[in-house]
Amino acid sequence: MFAVFASARKAAIACLAAASALVLAACDTATIGGGGPSIDTSRPVPVALLVPRSSAQPGDAVLAQSLENAARLAVSDLRGVQVDLRVYDTGGNAALAAQAASQAVDDGAGIILGPVYAEAANAAGLAVRSRNVNLLSFSNNASIAGGNVFILGPTFANTATRLANFAAGRGKQSVVIVHSNDVAGQTGRDAFQSALVRTGSRVSGTVPYDLSQQAVIATVPTIRDTVQSAGADALFLTANTAGALPLLTQLLPEAGVSPDSVQYIGLTRWDIPPQTLELPGVQGGWFALPDPAKAAQFQARYQASFGDQPHPIGGLAYDGIAAIGALVGAGNADALTGAALTQAAGFQGVGGIFRLLPDGTNQRGLAVATIQNRQVVVIDPAPTNFAGPGL
Repeated sequence: MFAVFASARKAAIACLAAASALVLAACDTATIGGGGPSIDTSRPVPVALLVPRSSAQPGDAVLAQSLENAARLAVSDLRGVQVDLRVYDTGGNAALAAQAASQAVDDGAGIILGPVYAEAANAAGLAVRSRNVNLLSFSNNASIAGGNVFILGPTFANTATRLANFAAGRGKQSVVIVHSNDVAGQTGRDAFQSALVRTGSRVSGTVPYDLSQQAVIATVPTIRDTVQSAGADALFLTANTAGALPLLTQLLPEAGVSPDSVQYIGLTRWDIPPQTLELPGVQGGWFALPDPAKAAQFQARYQASFGDQPHPIGGLAYDGIAAIGALVGAGNADALTGAALTQAAGFQGVGGIFRLLPDGTNQRGLAVATIQNRQVVVIDPAPTNFAGPGL
């Protein structure tokens, strides 16, 4: 069962999209300090893009090209701002990423976009930290965030907070968390626990499982007993479609954990790959995703420009350019400093609003969706600004 969706493993990590590149309020500034060069906004701003073009890992060359394409699309969308985009190959490894970052700053880069992988991004950030240059990585690994390193990838904490708040608003008060015993599962569990505590919901139990079909099957009675003994009204699942999600959503209803009485809620995208929508067990489940309308708009524009669909995380490069362009367009010499990058009002990116936080992580406005008749249906739209509800 686990092998059915293995080809979608990367796609299930993060899929963003849409089109506007305007800052929500470029004049707003954060109150933190932060390094970054002083720039002349009347001249082209050198921006380095670090991508794993020559990586031996399957799919990395396609990913690298998609990131570059999306970045160039964003540059073409800027109005009144000139960005001198310079692309550097990291080979997908930390040592080359550090060299590429140093070379980019030697070449005059005022800010760096990328790399993709956490280890490479951490190395690149460290390589230029003393040189007063910030780095916006495409990673979603919060452990590398901080200092001059910001992450653009969607985080478990952000998604968990959105879902926990929505669930609490729908009266879900007693929750059981089911998670895999690997790093991703444990991180997801912790994100859910923290988010649920903030809402006042009760975490009535956590049930781990090892990453094998036999182990998942063996855990189902424990999940059932935990849910029933606690009288839980929601089941939070960290599994993705490349892992245990298809098996869990098939076996749990058969074991008596009915989706009619216990709300299934997923930390990952349940619409990726599309065949996940066909699974009987995911019908009626809740999950979070970027604004679908904006996603479709970006995908259509990318397809028209490059003759192919963007990589699921390709839009992160567009987001980075959108933020940089908006700040530079405001005409401030400190546009690339940490204080400017973390402005509270945020930016408009390919999947809706997003903002970088002082701790180097990010917050994204997400929609909450369900699956009905094998179709994605938004039941709570993505917020349009950070001052309103829906976060």
